[in-house]
Order: sequence, then C-alpha cells, then structure tokens
Amino acid sequence: MASPQRILIVEDEPLIAMMLEDFLDALGKTHVVTCDSVASALAAIDAEHPEAAILDINLSGGEKSWPVADVLAARDIPFVLSSGGSEMVDGHADRPRLVKPYTMEGVQKALEGLE
Repeated sequence: MASPQRILIVEDEPLIAMMLEDFLDALGKTHVVTCDSVASALAAIDAEHPEAAILDINLSGGEKSWPVADVLAARDIPFVLSSGGSEMVDGHADRPRLVKPYTMEGVQKALEGLE
C-alpha cells in the first residue's frame, strides 16, 4: 500500500487533537477531519473517505472507539490505536499503537507502520 495521506483523527481532547493535526501537517499528511465521538467518526468515514485513521481508544463519557475500529477494519482502511494505557481488545491487537504522550517521531512511526 502507498503511504496513506488523508488521515481521520478520533480524539476527544481538543489540545491533543490540535497537536496531532499539526504533526500531520508537518509530516505532509492531509488531516481530513477530527471527531470526538463514535457517531461523528462513523459519519466522517462515509463523508470524507479517509485513507487511514488515528483512533483514541477512550473517548469522553466512557465511550470507546471500538465501533469505529470495526468499521475501518471491515472497509480495509488502516488505523493506529492510541491510548494512555495498555487497553486492547481481541480483533485489533495486531494494529499499530501510538502511546500518549504523543511525539512527532511516534506519530510518524505509527503511520509508517500502516504502509
């Protein structure tokens, strides 16, 4: 697969999302949209057709991004899972990981793992 360029971000913390957007810009990637909930992310997948995604596992209100991961996997859209902890679920354990706090190098390596 060619290096994905159009990246969906699923992150509920605005400052972290802005930092990821800046990292993507610096890496020459196109940030298609940032979503802070499962519902908005699922709608964005249909509307924006991302080539890849960065998913924060734990979203506001105890919501988990697993439904988004399931849809991306079903559509063969690669994604990186991010978390401040070590939480994982069967079926997605083989996905590239991005551990918080994020660094430019960490984001770059995680995205390169999608190629």
